[in-house]
Amino acid sequence: MNAEKRYEIFRRLSIAIPHPATELKHSSTFELLIAVILSAQATDKGVNLATERLYAVANTPETILALGVEGLERYIKTIGLYRAKAKNVIATCQTLIDFHNSQVPDTREALEALPGVGRKTANVILNTAFGQPTIAVDTHLFRLGNRIKLASGKTVLEVERKYENTIPKQFIHDAHHLLILHGRYTCTARKPKCAECCIEDLCEYQAKEYASSDRLLMS
Repeated sequence: MNAEKRYEIFRRLSIAIPHPATELKHSSTFELLIAVILSAQATDKGVNLATERLYAVANTPETILALGVEGLERYIKTIGLYRAKAKNVIATCQTLIDFHNSQVPDTREALEALPGVGRKTANVILNTAFGQPTIAVDTHLFRLGNRIKLASGKTVLEVERKYENTIPKQFIHDAHHLLILHGRYTCTARKPKCAECCIEDLCEYQAKEYASSDRLLMS
């Protein structure tokens, strides 16, 4: 895939998705951090339902810490892996209080030192909260990178590096959310909606012709 095609892909996506943003509901960087930690192997919709209840009573490191692990579990028990996540969230709150004046740090090193925060979560926070040009490779970005041939790779880090090195600079900040939303609603895992896709003629998905035919037959 050449540079001209990449540019056109992101140009079209930015028109189709004019306000790319996370679908995790939050009103502070701390709320975003907790929501992203909870979102691992869970849907944004499920996380939002849980955090809506949680943030109504506790939405700072101090107030969530005061709930304790068992108290927090009652609010997030509908989310997968909630027990492990509750322990990580409580430990993260304690770390923020002890070492960061209850503020979410804005460096990768400090973020990845928080319990339950890996590279992907750190990238989300750095991009969404602090405006840094990071690419958080989740299942959608990994799938699109290899399917469309925007960033082919066998590992998450390899795909991330290729995205960083090839996405046109003017789109790098929004690219993370553009691709997530495109992957979530159009270029879906099992049945991509190729016939409805704004970049169908540009992507290099080998099976897209059949996917398009299926969509047309069903319409």
